[in-house]
Amino acid sequence: MFTKPVAGRTTAAAEGDVVVLLIGMRVNHFWAVHQWVPALRAMLRMIRELTRDRSRGLLGHVLLTGSPRTYYVVQYWESKERLYAYAAAPDMFHHRVWAIVNRKQRAGQLKQHVGIWHETYIAPKGSYESVYVDMPPSGLAAATGVLPVERRGSRAAERLAHR
Repeated sequence: MFTKPVAGRTTAAAEGDVVVLLIGMRVNHFWAVHQWVPALRAMLRMIRELTRDRSRGLLGHVLLTGSPRTYYVVQYWESKERLYAYAAAPDMFHHRVWAIVNRKQRAGQLKQHVGIWHETYIAPKGSYESVYVDMPPSGLAAATGVLPVERRGSRAAERLAHR
């Protein structure tokens, strides 16, 4: 459960483009437990589904909370194509959940008790860098592995120039 820190300075072993999806929810009304608990459970179920089947393209994820109202996941993906394929796959839980949400929205049945959001970023090779000092693999490094920082450059500008 607890990962030991890697001594010294390391960087993520990511190669090529990096796709980052931030996805989360906000509890707008705490008393509407019957609305936000299913949304939270669905979010966790999708993560479990993706971590069981690595062929879908999820490299790694981090669960975070911004406050008692906001919960989100930072996800690292192999490619935008894999992310899109998962989102649209009729055999995956995400497809079923969004069909329900869209149907309720069209029928005017969403009560604004819970907010859902996502942002997707595609960072081309050479436009991202990372450094971790005396840290266990975290974030992008947990998703792609770690390298000694010297392999990519000891300064951020050198790591950004890595091609």
